[in-house]
Amino acid sequence: MKATRRVVQGAFLLLVLVGVFALSANCERWCPFGGVEAIYTYATEGNMTCSLATSNFFVLGGVLLSTLLLRRAFCGYLCPIGTISEWAHALAKRLRIPSIRVPVRLDRMLSLLKYPVLALILVLTWRAGELILRGFGPCYALIGRHGEDITYWAYVVSGAIVVGSLVVAIPFCRWLCPLAAVLNPFSRFSPGRIHRDSQACGNCGVCAKRCPMAIPVDRVPQVTAARCTGCLSCVAACPAGKKGTRALRWGLFRPIASPYSQVALLLILLACTAGAVVASYQYPWPSFVKSRGELPAAPATVELHVEDLTCRGRANLFCYFLERDDLFAVRGSTKVEAWPGPGLVRVRVSFDPGATGELEIKQAVTEPYYDAYANFWRTSPFRIEGYDPLSADLDPGP
Repeated sequence: MKATRRVVQGAFLLLVLVGVFALSANCERWCPFGGVEAIYTYATEGNMTCSLATSNFFVLGGVLLSTLLLRRAFCGYLCPIGTISEWAHALAKRLRIPSIRVPVRLDRMLSLLKYPVLALILVLTWRAGELILRGFGPCYALIGRHGEDITYWAYVVSGAIVVGSLVVAIPFCRWLCPLAAVLNPFSRFSPGRIHRDSQACGNCGVCAKRCPMAIPVDRVPQVTAARCTGCLSCVAACPAGKKGTRALRWGLFRPIASPYSQVALLLILLACTAGAVVASYQYPWPSFVKSRGELPAAPATVELHVEDLTCRGRANLFCYFLERDDLFAVRGSTKVEAWPGPGLVRVRVSFDPGATGELEIKQAVTEPYYDAYANFWRTSPFRIEGYDPLSADLDPGP
């Protein structure tokens, strides 16, 4: 069981590292906590905070579904921060670095810290409309765009988590992780749990000692604690009891035979995760929406692939050029739906065909604009794939 989980953890961590460092992908758009941070801004303004996308909502939905079924199995198998922290602790054991076992009461008190951490992040983020504490997050240090975009504090916090993990089992996941605070209420009602056969149990206490979340597995008939990650370390460590069989088994509602319990857990977890990713591509919601005026019943639409529309701020600048009041002004109402990100990104512009046209849209976005109010020229940073302003008819029409 342990070897299988290590393979899954390693494969997912490798996938993240390849995405970030080899493919230079925006992996923040796949972070489930990003969906929590962005939900207020998207609901009230119709757009996402910078670096995030509506795919965050799909992944969050997949993680919540897996949590309802399997408790916090996402944390135990797929979360890269949890993997690094857990591996650091395992390495410390091999190096014979003494571990600190936190008393149960203190552990319970420290585990409450994740809730004010979550509240602080959400209040600051939702009030500012930006990821205010992003530069301090260990997730940002791992999956953010490195180089000038990264902050010194992200590395400091990440280093502190790794150092702390050498002497305490996964301290960040147990005490401070804001995503854990979101998942715990869903995890509490999960039918996936460890079942303990008290008749077969030898009361050796090994299972409780092996639990990285400090759950007293040896003293409960079923492990219903919300913080259980389904790692099955307790099941793997359980020796043959009074009946010559292991006393611990995992299952949904009822125990599953030990050789198949982890297989069932993994299949459900991967199905929830893969389903969320597929759904995000099948139903690609725009992560930025902004309208000007009321569109007619049958508006025209132009699909553009635009370069340098990297974030919400750039998307607002795109709309600024569409709302210009000079020779290249776009007449009538418009609606912009965009998917900001690196490279060429998709932008859908709906407009009144009786007032303007596709060429006018492209000219407005790419031509320099003299802002009379600010008294200076604004050069457009945008390039539209397949459109050359120099060869286009610059007459915007009547």
